[in-house]
Amino acid sequence: MRLVHKELQVVFQDPLGSLNPRMRVADIIAEPLLTPGQRLAARTRSQRVQQMLSSVGLEPESALRYPHQFSGGQRQRISIARALVNRPRILLADEPVSALDVSVCAQVLNLLADMVDEYALTLLLVSHDLSVVRHLCERVIVMKDRRIVEAGDTEQIYTNPAHPYTAQLFASSLDLAEELAAPTV
Repeated sequence: MRLVHKELQVVFQDPLGSLNPRMRVADIIAEPLLTPGQRLAARTRSQRVQQMLSSVGLEPESALRYPHQFSGGQRQRISIARALVNRPRILLADEPVSALDVSVCAQVLNLLADMVDEYALTLLLVSHDLSVVRHLCERVIVMKDRRIVEAGDTEQIYTNPAHPYTAQLFASSLDLAEELAAPTV
């Protein structure tokens, strides 16, 4: 399991629910570095935490605060920092922006895309939001009733869906650009 924890990390849908409210951000991000068999000096852990905070666009002072002192988007950035501090090869993102408002959603999606490139990650994204999938993924699998109905290159599937369910999904979804441009009430 140690190898799995090192190579695969998860970013959950609800960042507040996945962050320990009794821990400071520095301890939350450093926690994956404390796995058995991994010996990192406290100074090295602190440096890695500061590096991750910077990478996700948070100030160094954030390390001393608690999760409830941040906005939803900032909490998701903390979750991303925690997931990436061990430099995994695979990042599983389960509806990572569904709890965020549209403008923050775009910022977090761009951050994820940047992190995937910077860390050469394989991103496994679980989402019902088709515009998020199109924005982040090169390949897509469409499932209905726990079965795969279509799989392949994202642009090919989006421009020429082969399965009627896939076409129905695309016809009923909004585009992220349209959502961002829509006036708020």
